[in-house]
Amino acid sequence: MSTKALKAWYRVHKWTSLVCTLFLLLLCLTGLPLIFTEEIDIWTGATVEPSEAAPGTPFVSIDRLVEDASRRRPGDKVLYVSRDPDAPAWFVGMAKTADARGPTAIFKYDAHTGAMIHDVPQRQGLMFIIRALHVDLFAGLPGTLFIGAVGLCFLASMMSGIVLYAPFMRKLTFGTVRAAKAPRARWLDLHNLLGIATAAWLLVVAVTGVINTLTLPLLGLWQGTELADMTMAWRGKPPLSALSSAQRATDTARQAAPGMDVAFVAFPGSLFTTSHHYMVFMRGDTALTSRLLKPVMVDAETGALTDSRTLPWYLTAILLSQPLHFGDYGGMPLKILWALFDLVAIGVLGSGLYLWFARRRTSVESHIAEMEGLAS
Repeated sequence: MSTKALKAWYRVHKWTSLVCTLFLLLLCLTGLPLIFTEEIDIWTGATVEPSEAAPGTPFVSIDRLVEDASRRRPGDKVLYVSRDPDAPAWFVGMAKTADARGPTAIFKYDAHTGAMIHDVPQRQGLMFIIRALHVDLFAGLPGTLFIGAVGLCFLASMMSGIVLYAPFMRKLTFGTVRAAKAPRARWLDLHNLLGIATAAWLLVVAVTGVINTLTLPLLGLWQGTELADMTMAWRGKPPLSALSSAQRATDTARQAAPGMDVAFVAFPGSLFTTSHHYMVFMRGDTALTSRLLKPVMVDAETGALTDSRTLPWYLTAILLSQPLHFGDYGGMPLKILWALFDLVAIGVLGSGLYLWFARRRTSVESHIAEMEGLAS
């Protein structure tokens, strides 16, 4: 590679790294506890698991859960009922208005007995702060999109670093750390080694992270295109004065999607449906299909099937990227592996910051000369 090309790649790597490093350190530090969200919530008491039930014990009607939640918060509207993927439990989310962007109260119920297990804390506690910092920096959608831009910057930094690694290490054995050299050289070797050793993982996490930041815009695209097409016949009609049974809607959805189970029931008027329909999101029963959702639209007045379509590719990509981003699909062993990689990434970012401050006494040309000397 020519000196001119090396200089160009080096500048790309330097400036993209400088732009994103501090924010990436924040994301790595906050991402570490988020890998173990379920375990931390159980340990702190933020999540309470249902009691064991005999095999074959049937689930109670979700209408019973909705009635209980409505009695507890008589002025609120039910936004959704969702199934806990890891335990026999249902969540009922409520807010002041049906079109609220998120719940202000969530009740967890035992799926077998219908007993209310606990009121899930909302917007409070250390894990809420950590998640908010990781997802949107407490800035809503603009913060989420900013984090997506940081992720793109990091991808440019990673790709340029991979390009620079080959000429830099051409005359060194892989994994070499020149202990006899000056501290800056040792840190440079360590930075390069950790970066290239975790490059595949870093790229996966960066790509899935960027995809996840597009969730709300892409959901809006789906609502404005496919959902609008599915509900065109009901456009302009007044809201319903009474709703049919939510349990009946889930039974209709199970018949429309055999071999799948209910994951999420959006109530009429909420963000995921219209004022005239339940939207029942079904999922499969395998490791892969359990991460994918199929929406089944049910008339909220009659309980009859209205429409059912597969989600577009861009929403499917989001559903697959979310568990991959946090290593949440292979149990505790994968979570531990993700945590170890996260710690190494913190080392890469920290060594990069050290190299930047140490380099202020040197020039770009001297760094290029060092790479050329190793490559010659």
